[in-house]
Amino acid sequence: MTESFHRSGEYENPYEGQQQAPVNPEWPPPPAYAPAHAPHSKKRGRGPFALIAAVAIVAAAIGGGTAYGIQELTGNDTVASSSTSTTVVPSSQKGTVAGVAKAVSPSIVEISADSNAGSSTGSGVIITGNGEIVTNNHVVSGASQIKATTSDGKSYTAKVVGTDSKKDLALIKLENASGLKAATLGDSAGIQVGDQVVAIGSPEGLSGTVTSGIISALDRDVTVPTEEGQDQGRQQWEQGQDQGQGDQWPFEFGGRQFNGDTGSDTTTYKALQTDASLNPGNSGGALIDMNGNIIGINSAMYSPTSQASSSSDAGSVGLGFAIPINTVKADLAKLRAGSTD
Repeated sequence: MTESFHRSGEYENPYEGQQQAPVNPEWPPPPAYAPAHAPHSKKRGRGPFALIAAVAIVAAAIGGGTAYGIQELTGNDTVASSSTSTTVVPSSQKGTVAGVAKAVSPSIVEISADSNAGSSTGSGVIITGNGEIVTNNHVVSGASQIKATTSDGKSYTAKVVGTDSKKDLALIKLENASGLKAATLGDSAGIQVGDQVVAIGSPEGLSGTVTSGIISALDRDVTVPTEEGQDQGRQQWEQGQDQGQGDQWPFEFGGRQFNGDTGSDTTTYKALQTDASLNPGNSGGALIDMNGNIIGINSAMYSPTSQASSSSDAGSVGLGFAIPINTVKADLAKLRAGSTD
């Protein structure tokens, strides 16, 4: 074919000076003029189209991962959100527990809640630079005073913004806080059984405690007390801590009740199951993938301790549950609006 073209691009008719073949009337007439470099023009026509399609696909992928993060357009109010492929951990420590701990620990706080029944300790995840924190509803339910301590030891007074007892979620806001390091919320839909995870929280008031494990199961039906049953569960929780017997926060799974009686007013949510060690005080803390993205809020753990047992029997047995972060993201607008469900 290249012999049909001069270097100047002028088309050369190979049949010039020869008798033309007969033309079938049903055939379409040949073009009067064939433009120079026609085959090359056809290739160029596909090139830009392929590039535009690729850009559109990339834009859609990026948009899907970050659309939630642009809920608020002012710096301190922006919630950082990403897909699970986004890496928060420095490349030199990517995929390591140490790297995840270093990157995410500044975004985890210890929460102390005081109520008429006593005091308790939990954890929370900073989601905006001005001090919005996601935690469990049972950590702050009924509290008359809430304090949060960051990883650098600074203490803040906090107020409840909104609660959702049906999902055991709460949003609190630190007073006079700014410049905090917000965690990056991942995508729990991409989590698979066997994925490595890291948990950070304040078990037994030991702030900044890091444990690791894997995702053991998905979509576990975990049942906890609703708002009406929070006080009973909270009293069990606080009494257990006062007696040195660990966290008695009750939950139900597979038709069995653990850590106390959940009562008659309960709600059930789908949870991630992990064997990462969770202990009393981890409630409301972060479950994190190996890229440093928050994929869940730790909410319940089984402990073999009971009111009649000694404190030496308490501890994690590798049965922990976390609220998927996509559930949190879907609920955040409601919490910010001041929900008290």
